[in-house]
Amino acid sequence: MKAIEGREMIGWSRVYKDKRLSRAILGLDPESLNALEKSFTEAYLAALNYPGRQRPPGGGRKGHLHDIRSKLIFILVYLKCYPTFDIQGLLFHLDRTRACRWVHKLLPLLEKALGHACVLPARQIRSVEEFFQIFPGAQDIFIDTTERPRVKPKNPKHRRKTYSGKKKQTTRKLLVVTDESKRIGFLAPSKNGRRHDKRLLDKTGIIRHIPKDISIWVDTGFQGLKQQHSNTQMPMKSSKNKPLSPQQKENNKVISGIRVVVEHAIGGIKRLACMSGIYRNRKAYTDDLFAVVSAGIWNLHLRSSA
Repeated sequence: MKAIEGREMIGWSRVYKDKRLSRAILGLDPESLNALEKSFTEAYLAALNYPGRQRPPGGGRKGHLHDIRSKLIFILVYLKCYPTFDIQGLLFHLDRTRACRWVHKLLPLLEKALGHACVLPARQIRSVEEFFQIFPGAQDIFIDTTERPRVKPKNPKHRRKTYSGKKKQTTRKLLVVTDESKRIGFLAPSKNGRRHDKRLLDKTGIIRHIPKDISIWVDTGFQGLKQQHSNTQMPMKSSKNKPLSPQQKENNKVISGIRVVVEHAIGGIKRLACMSGIYRNRKAYTDDLFAVVSAGIWNLHLRSSA
């Protein structure tokens, strides 16, 4: 059935009125959308006024994404649903190549908009003062990694680099640091799934900037962290010759119950299908951009829900 002339085939304006639909389609409620739209508008207009531009903004043929709101909905739908470019183009009356170009153009602008809203996680921590700026008043922090599957590389060498023995498939790995409120304050660069959790943490160099009076809660994938930070809370690990006692198992349950907040934070960024589905884009930096933007959207959702 052909679309009626002058009308959109899908009523995207409904998502700004329906809270349940807005969360289901875009990952944010209408209040957060309105706040994000202001920052996104500033970022988009700033990108239009680049040095050396000769034609004023707004000139030329009008496309199907005719205003800034439709562009914001376009990129949020892509992140939340993660369709192929063919499907994304079909939803917004675009060719798949044009849909691909819009995605790569709007993703950095969405990152800037989330940065203006002060919800993006930090990518580096260089001092104790910077740590307290990111985690003000924190008494406990929670560290964990998550993996997502990716398309298996054809090159055997690249396949070995991305193969995760833990997941038994080729993956991309991400390390997150949260506080008690589930807010993601630090996000390490996305790496191949072959990297060990502890090695990935050591590469960030953030442990030496965390004061000793702050408790670090981790799982058994970070063995040896107590030697670097004495105030580390970690479950006991059993072995074939040394099974855990009932008291040790009970302590492990208590620790797991406390550090579940980082699992909830990881689940928060995986509400977006771009972080939970199979990563099929070709460039590794796009995966890192997905992670940063998803964490920013999660932090924005937490702030609006508080």
